[in-house]
Amino acid sequence: MSFARPMRHLFTTRWSTRNRFPQATLDAIEQAITDCEHRHGGEIRFVVETALDLPDIARGLSPRDRALQVFGQFRVWDTAHNNGVLIYVLLADRDVEIIADRGIAKEVPQSEWQAVCRQMEGHFRAGRFKDGSVVGILGVGALLGRHFPGERGGSDNELPNQPVLL
Repeated sequence: MSFARPMRHLFTTRWSTRNRFPQATLDAIEQAITDCEHRHGGEIRFVVETALDLPDIARGLSPRDRALQVFGQFRVWDTAHNNGVLIYVLLADRDVEIIADRGIAKEVPQSEWQAVCRQMEGHFRAGRFKDGSVVGILGVGALLGRHFPGERGGSDNELPNQPVLL
């Protein structure tokens, strides 16, 4: 196991997460999700995790595996049309993962989700967390709109639009 990864997780703090995702950025994320979901029939959840616990690092938990855990924890799979999507950011690893429920995952190749992740990571590397987050939401929204088109009223909102900081 590399010494660098545990150190990044040990020294990445909640303060650094709040610094990168202040309330104005969280509000912009929520607004982007709300606006985006009115243009398609999908559901988007946005979760930012500061760091993993050291036992998780020691057993080699990958960002992708953790994103799958968060997908279940926040019940992103629990939508009527199996079209929930999780955008998961793990700050300590500087990694973005997108997990799509089976209804959309069978329609969109993994390479397209990865392209959205790389766009977001590019913005994040440049310190543009608000822009990167909104670009990611719009990218996911474009993919959802292609396969779950149509406007939807606010009453069908099955998952909360507020981003979560862990």
